[in-house]
Amino acid sequence: MIFFNMLHAEPAIICIHTFQYLAGAMLRIHSIAITQFKNYPFSTFHFNERVVGICGLNGHGKTNLLDAVYYCCFTKSYFSSTEAQNVQFQQDGFRLEAQFNKNNEDQKLVCIYRGPGKRELTLNGSLYEKMSQHIGTFPAVMVAPDDVELIIGGSEERRRFIDTVISQVDAAYLSYLIQYNKILQQRNSLLKRFAEQGKSDWPLLDVLDEQLLVPGNYIHTARTAFAATLVPLVQQYYAQISGKRETVALQYESQLNDNSFEKLLLANRQKDCLLQRTNSGIHKDDVATQLNGQPFKSTASQGQRKSLLFALKLAEFDILKNNKGFAPLLFLDDVFEKLDDTRMQQLLLQVCKQNDGQVFITDTHRDRLEDAFNSLDVAYQVIEL
Repeated sequence: MIFFNMLHAEPAIICIHTFQYLAGAMLRIHSIAITQFKNYPFSTFHFNERVVGICGLNGHGKTNLLDAVYYCCFTKSYFSSTEAQNVQFQQDGFRLEAQFNKNNEDQKLVCIYRGPGKRELTLNGSLYEKMSQHIGTFPAVMVAPDDVELIIGGSEERRRFIDTVISQVDAAYLSYLIQYNKILQQRNSLLKRFAEQGKSDWPLLDVLDEQLLVPGNYIHTARTAFAATLVPLVQQYYAQISGKRETVALQYESQLNDNSFEKLLLANRQKDCLLQRTNSGIHKDDVATQLNGQPFKSTASQGQRKSLLFALKLAEFDILKNNKGFAPLLFLDDVFEKLDDTRMQQLLLQVCKQNDGQVFITDTHRDRLEDAFNSLDVAYQVIEL
């Protein structure tokens, strides 16, 4: 479990141990009403089972339904970068209303988007002052086809993965992350101004450097502790999914691992001014992966990449479950097309049989969903679009 010392604004070491679950501790979503969100003019869906299959032809809204539920957990889309992309064509806004049950208490969430700068989020009738206050209330994990970028893409994808997990269990982390990014943007703007005006304001740069230290150091400490828990879980799940045929290694890389953040900022000032951007800090962090001692990106097959992706997501799932005391919601979008039968069987066994959380799985073939669920002998519901 991850414990954080909020009083001193310093995250403690993450450790794994047996969590004492409260009786009846669980998270479920029972229904969602979707208005003008993506391809839905107005639709209501009821989720009656723990395992929910969503089937239909491509373009019928399977992924959009998952995304609507995800939006209710994170106040943003998993797939769209702007709110305008979430609004149905030729409409001005959208509305989502979801009925959750967390630890045997019914909770009603309403999200309304009326246009740029006009967004409201209420939980049980109480309006959030900041959208970030909602993060972690209904923890969730999404696995989607393009998530392979987490493995083969740039470092930004892996930092986003880390930030998404920690932010759901540590509100202070999310606050510091928002603060860090805001100050970093101000610092980069100042560096560009230095170049444009041909003169430097060192006292102002000193102020911004000082402001970066607290959030930067907090984030680095939290990520270090998170990685210590993440790595053995990923290795465990990778071995299960791949059949123990390969060995993976992961390492959290950060400039702050071996250097003082304050000294790094001072040492790189000349370089920063020349390049007009900040070249040291936690925004450069990454996670390096190896397969049998070789760089994962250059040696792994498609199946191995997918195995590592699911291992990362299942590790994320476990960390959230251990911190919250109940399983997060799990969304699997189009996974049948991404894994061979053996790896698919191992994954479904983990998420549908050995997991007590609510699972949503999309596929184009109803019979394939039903065959998979029947083979696991689990109660399920199939929604056909």
